[in-house]
Amino acid sequence: MVVVGAALSGGAAAELLARKGARVVLSERRDDIEQASRLREAGIELELGGHLQRTFVTADLIVTSPGVPREEPAVAEAKRCGVEVIGELELASRWLRGPLVAITGTKGKSTTTTLVGRMLAAQGRTVLVGGNIGTPLSSQVEASTPDTIHVVEASSFQLETTTTFRPWIALWLNFSEDHLDRHPTMDAYAAAKARIFAHQRAGDWAVVNVDDPVVMARSEGIAATRVGFSPSGSVADGFAIEGDWIARRTGTAIDRLIPVSAVELTGRHMLGNVVAATAVATLAGASTRALVEALRGFHGLEHVMEPVGRIGDVTFVNDSKATNVEAARRSIESFTGGVVALVGGRFKGGDLRGLRDALRSRGRAVVAIGEAAPLVREALADLLPVIDAGSMQEAVKRGYEAARPEGVVLLAPACASFDWFSNYADRGRAFKDEVAALMSRVEG
Repeated sequence: MVVVGAALSGGAAAELLARKGARVVLSERRDDIEQASRLREAGIELELGGHLQRTFVTADLIVTSPGVPREEPAVAEAKRCGVEVIGELELASRWLRGPLVAITGTKGKSTTTTLVGRMLAAQGRTVLVGGNIGTPLSSQVEASTPDTIHVVEASSFQLETTTTFRPWIALWLNFSEDHLDRHPTMDAYAAAKARIFAHQRAGDWAVVNVDDPVVMARSEGIAATRVGFSPSGSVADGFAIEGDWIARRTGTAIDRLIPVSAVELTGRHMLGNVVAATAVATLAGASTRALVEALRGFHGLEHVMEPVGRIGDVTFVNDSKATNVEAARRSIESFTGGVVALVGGRFKGGDLRGLRDALRSRGRAVVAIGEAAPLVREALADLLPVIDAGSMQEAVKRGYEAARPEGVVLLAPACASFDWFSNYADRGRAFKDEVAALMSRVEG
């Protein structure tokens, strides 16, 4: 067996296969990896410094990490030779003993996945949360029992390599332009997302956003029973906001489930995530008591609309996970005005002009960062001031100056982090560190 990519998912897949008795080769482009000693002790052979075609074409099975593109030459050649190629999510799912709940979408996956896990745990169920949220599903296989519910965040990169992956409950939150640096077209990106429903059967559930035309079109004719949710409230039969409640509408009846006042998250789009999580958890058997209990004290995830500090009348908010235009737009729309948005990084595709409407009535300025700074300026400089910054330290400082008085400095980059940082979390931590340093300087 060959595993491609030695990051978190690849390492977990290799160790799972080794525990199951397979002879495993882990192939990685880097010359050195941090976990080399542990993997070798597990009996895994390491092929570092590149992918050797002879290793791939003679394999019985190839398992790719999510970061490995399908067009990787050695992988493509192996497929031409008839070798089965799957992803880590697919591999792990074949050994799960408990039911699977899978959640995908362009924005909001991690928050919603976490909420569903909390809601089911509050009901007293045994829950393991994993997948794209940070814990590879392969690392949870040994703990899987028939009573375990696996709540899994599934990215398009993971779903495109599935062949039998079958969720009991599948949720598609939303769809917007993203990852065009990896997927060749928007249609290919949508097709990858839609695979979350591909292997469901009658008796399974598909929870879909009725406000999203792509989600609705791509879920037509599936085997699972479709259940709608609506962030805007425009659903006659499904889950939505009903006055001051999150409710389930069934024909003419309304079942009130969660008071909106129980939601302690920032941003209207976050309320939509709660509606979606409520739909999934209710279908899985959670009571209204468990739903409300799960929300108590939950203020969101790190790097997702995270308040990180205040200097005088200026507030700082970290939404580093807003890595596409749609996510950044929703972040900006969470505020009524005075927003200085930090935008930029490695551009993934889309149209940065999509931020204009949100910024027109709420924005005070934009701080352009990273490789995409010229694109940010081109898209927005005729609308409001665009300030260039060559580092996160400079971005925070200049953002603070522009936000005074009574403004918000919002990290909502609309881009990937890989120009200055290793990932969105690294970028978010850098932002928080610079805010803390600025607070010390100003207050000192």
